[in-house]
Amino acid sequence: MSIRTMIVDDEPLAIERLQMLCAREPRIALVGTATDGEAALRLIEALQPDVVMLDIAMPLLDGIGVARAIGRLGIRPAVIFVTAFEGFAVEAFDLAAVDYMLKPVAHERLARAIDRVELALRNRGSADVAPRADPQPEWAEEFWVPHRSELIRIAADQIDRIEAERDYMRLHVGTHSYLLHQTISSLEERLDPQQFVRLHRSHIVRRDHIARLRHDGSGVWFAALIDGEEIRIGRTFLTNARAMTGR
Repeated sequence: MSIRTMIVDDEPLAIERLQMLCAREPRIALVGTATDGEAALRLIEALQPDVVMLDIAMPLLDGIGVARAIGRLGIRPAVIFVTAFEGFAVEAFDLAAVDYMLKPVAHERLARAIDRVELALRNRGSADVAPRADPQPEWAEEFWVPHRSELIRIAADQIDRIEAERDYMRLHVGTHSYLLHQTISSLEERLDPQQFVRLHRSHIVRRDHIARLRHDGSGVWFAALIDGEEIRIGRTFLTNARAMTGR
């Protein structure tokens, strides 16, 4: 399968590097490049590529704006964001991006992204033959978080607890943890309240990860977790803890 590919980046050297990588991937057929968002939209409409490799930080119309505009063109190329910045991952996947690669991109990482493009194109073809409107889940079922030079998928029900660290949230998954650039309030709104409970201004915990609740005799309550950690319950969130116990 020859995947018609377009590269959009405001740095000519970045385009050249991606071109060299694409030349090593036999599934890619490069059909065009653009160095700004407006030119990219004109070429996308004219060339109708299968996939657009899209930088985010560009003057005037940035990559997020280009991705939104693509959706209004009536054509549906797959979008892979290629950027030096980790902080746009949530917006990228809200726009149904197929992948999000961090610069500098290695050939092996590009190959994995093209695997995902192939799968997306096959699924799209099946949907065109037999369209089906799947209901969107009310709560987030997964999160994509930056880790080294790529993004990894974490299922929501694998998250034991979430801890705020300034502008980032640390997702604790077993013995590992990952940073996600998002506020705790916006993250709380995306989580199923039947699965997660907020116990402190900086802590959200999966309900079945809580072993017991205890107080220290002076009115301060703590949540003891299955992994041995203990979290102080904020006064504002005592109602959440009591509701969880049916009291």
